[in-house]
Amino acid sequence: MADTAGIQQGSPAIGAAGLVPAAPGAGGTEGSGAAGGSARIAAKKAQLRSSPRPKKLEKLGVYSSCKAEGPCKCNGWKSQNPPPTPPQTDQQSSTVNLQEPCRSCSHTLGDHVTHLENVAEEEMNRLLGIVLDVEYLYTCVHKEEDADTKQVYFSLFKLLRKSILQMGKPMLEAQESPPFEKPSIEQGVNNFVQYKFSHLPSKERQTIMELAKMFLNQINYWQLETPSQRRQRVPNDDAAGYKANYTRWLCYCNVPQFCDSLPRYETTQIFGRTLLRSVFTVMRKQLLEQARQEKDKLPPEKRTLILTHFPKFLSMLEEEVYSHSSPIWSQDFLAGAAGGQIPIHTVISAPPVSRPIYYSTSPVSVDPSTCGSVSPARKPASVLESNSVGEKRKASEPLHHEENKRPRVLGDIPMDLINEVMATITDPAAIPETSLLSAHSARDEAARLEERRGVIEFHVIGNSLNQKPNKRILMWLVGLQNVFSHQLPRMPKEYITRLVFDPKHKTLSLIKDGRVIGGICFRMFPSQGFTEIVFCAVTSNEQVKGYGTHLMNHLKEYHIKHEILNFLTYADEYAIGYFKKQGFSKDIKVPKAKYVGYIKDYEGATLMGCELNPSIPYTEFSVIIKKQKEIIKKLIERKQAQIRKVYPGLSCFKDGVRQIPIESIPGIRETGWKPAGKGKELKDPDQLYSTLKNILQHVKSHQNAWPFMEPVKKTEAPGYYQVIRFPMDLKTMSERLKSRYYTTRKLFMADMQRIFTNCREYNPPESEYYKCANILEKFFYTKIKEAGLIEK
Repeated sequence: MADTAGIQQGSPAIGAAGLVPAAPGAGGTEGSGAAGGSARIAAKKAQLRSSPRPKKLEKLGVYSSCKAEGPCKCNGWKSQNPPPTPPQTDQQSSTVNLQEPCRSCSHTLGDHVTHLENVAEEEMNRLLGIVLDVEYLYTCVHKEEDADTKQVYFSLFKLLRKSILQMGKPMLEAQESPPFEKPSIEQGVNNFVQYKFSHLPSKERQTIMELAKMFLNQINYWQLETPSQRRQRVPNDDAAGYKANYTRWLCYCNVPQFCDSLPRYETTQIFGRTLLRSVFTVMRKQLLEQARQEKDKLPPEKRTLILTHFPKFLSMLEEEVYSHSSPIWSQDFLAGAAGGQIPIHTVISAPPVSRPIYYSTSPVSVDPSTCGSVSPARKPASVLESNSVGEKRKASEPLHHEENKRPRVLGDIPMDLINEVMATITDPAAIPETSLLSAHSARDEAARLEERRGVIEFHVIGNSLNQKPNKRILMWLVGLQNVFSHQLPRMPKEYITRLVFDPKHKTLSLIKDGRVIGGICFRMFPSQGFTEIVFCAVTSNEQVKGYGTHLMNHLKEYHIKHEILNFLTYADEYAIGYFKKQGFSKDIKVPKAKYVGYIKDYEGATLMGCELNPSIPYTEFSVIIKKQKEIIKKLIERKQAQIRKVYPGLSCFKDGVRQIPIESIPGIRETGWKPAGKGKELKDPDQLYSTLKNILQHVKSHQNAWPFMEPVKKTEAPGYYQVIRFPMDLKTMSERLKSRYYTTRKLFMADMQRIFTNCREYNPPESEYYKCANILEKFFYTKIKEAGLIEK
C-alpha cells in the first residue's frame, strides 16, 4: 500500500526511550485533548474525597433529586446565592448549612441528601468521582466542535448523571459489548510475529517482540480522526462502519482514560483488523516521519531499532493487514487456537509451516485483482468451515507436540529430546557461526546476513499505466534496464527496455545503497499455472556473493504466496549451470499445452523448468538445514557420551566357539542396535501382492475404517496439512498396491502405521477418530500376524 497524506491526528511523540504515547484526549481537539487532563482530574478527586462529609453532601446534593414529601420533580439542589465565579475546592468553607433552600424547588439541601445519610464513605467517594467526571464531560461537550464527538460526550454525560441519581454503576447500553471483532489487533500482531519470525534466533526474535510491543502501545494511545475528517480524506470508505468503531473507541477506550468512572479497555484487545486497516496507513506514515525528524534525540541503543528495523516491521505488517488472504487474521491460526490473548513476550514457538518473507511489495508491483492467496500448505479454513457439523478430525485444542505422549513412527526421535537439544541450539552462543569463506557455508549466507543488517533490499516492482508514476520506481526500472543490458550483451537493448517497462512484466529488484545491482524480470500466467523468467542478472562487480541464489529464493517465496508453483525459462549455455543450482531441470513438469504460445521462444537456448514446494521456506532453507545438522551432531554427541564405556574383548572364540548371536556382544544394544524384525519376507512378488491385497481388503471392510478411507479434505479439517507433514489414507495405499509400489512388507506396514500415527497426532485422545485408529491398528496387526509377516 502506498503511503497517503493524512490528517495530523495528534500522533504519539518519539522520546528518549523510543516511541511513547501522547497525552490522552479525544479527536485531537483543544477542549478534550488537553495534556495532563486526566492527571488534573485525579488530583481534584483526591482533594474532594479528603473534604469533610458535609462538604461532600453539598457536592452530591447538586446532582441528587429532591426527596421532600409531595410531588417534587427537582433533580438537583441549586444554591439561591451562588458566587459570581465557582470557588476553588481548597478555598471553600467547611461549614455547610443543610437548611439552605433550593433555588428551583425551595426545599432544603437536607431534603436532597437524605438518602445519603447512612451511605458508607467508600460509596460516597465513588459517587463524588462520577460527579467530577460529569463536570469534565460537560466542559468537553461545550468546547467540542465535531458533531459526532459532541454527541458521544453528551450521551456519556447523561449516563453518568443518571448513575449519580440512581446511585448505580455506569453501564454502557449497546447492541454489542467488547470485544467487537476477533481476532483482536493484539492477537493478530502476535500471530504475525509467530508467522513471520518464529524461525529467527532468540536474540533477533526478541528484537521483533520489542517492535511488536512498541507498535501495540502506539495503537492503544492513538487518537483517531473524527468521521467527518475521514470522509474528507477517504470519501469512498465505509463511513457508517468507521463511525460505529469511532463511537465505540470513544466510549470504551478514550474517554475512560480521563473519566475513570467508566470501564476502560485497550484498543488492541477489543478491536480487530477493520479498525487497524482504517488507521494503519496514516499511522505508519506519521510514526516514520516523526522518527526521522527526531532521530538525533534518540539514544544510540534505540536508534537502529526505530530507524532501521521498525520501518521494515511496519512494511511487512502492512502487507498482512491489507491482504485479503493473510492467515494471521483467521481464528483457526495455530498461535491463537487456545482462544486467549498471547502476550508478545511468549510468542517463541514456530507454527508447523512458517514462511519468512523479507521483500516489500512496491505500490505498483502487484495488481490486487490478479493476486493469489497464501499457498495451500498454509491456507486456513473459513469460520463457516471450521464450525460445520460432523467435522472430520478437528483439533479441539492447540497441538503442543512436546506434550503429546502418543505412539510415534518407529525410529522417530522423541520430541522431548528434540526440544532439549533445541534449547541449546537456539542459544546464539551455542551455534558456531559458519565462516563465509568456509566450504560448508551456504551460497546465499552472505547475502542473507547483508539483508538482515539492512545493506541490501528486495522489492517486486513494475510499470503501471493506471497509477501515477512513482519516481523511485521508475529510477529503479531504468537501473534494471542498464544491468540487464550490460550483463546480457547479446540481447537487443530495445527488447530489454520494452519488457522491463511492460506493465505485464514485473521485476524482483536487488537494491544496495539505493542503487539497483541485480534483478529477475518475469511474467506471471496465473491461469496457466506458471511464470516465465525473462531476464536474470547481477552486475559484474557484485557477483560471487550469493546474490543470485538469494534473488531466486525470494522469487520462489513470492510465487508460493501467489500460488504459482512452476517456473519456465529459456537458458543459454552460460546460464544452465546457475539454473541447475537453483533447482531447474530440463524435465518440464508443466504440460506442453499450458505454455505453448504463451512464452517467448529463443533460438539456441534450452527450456528449463522448476517446480516449487509450498512447504519449503526457501529464503531460510539453508539455515534450517544448518540447524538440523546441529541437532544431529548434538544427538550423536549425547549418544557417544552414553556408550563411551569400554568393554573387554571377546574371549569365547579362544575356547572354540565358532559364532555367537550379535545381541550377546557386550555394549552392542547400548549403541541403539536392534535385531531385525523376525517375520517371513515373501520373496515372490505375486505372492506378496496377493497377501497384502487380502490384508488391505480386510482393513478397509472393518467398521472402524471409515475415517481413513480417503485423503483428509482441507475444508473438513482446518490446518490439517500444516500439522501433518506426511498424510496417508487407505485409498492412496490401494493405488500404491495396484502400481506394485510395495516391494516389501515393511513399506506396506510403514504406510499403514502412518495412518494411525497421523490420526493420533492431530486428534485429541477423547475423540472418535482417535479411538477408531486404536481399534483398527490392533485389527491390522492381528491380520499381519495371521499372514505370517511378523511373529505372533
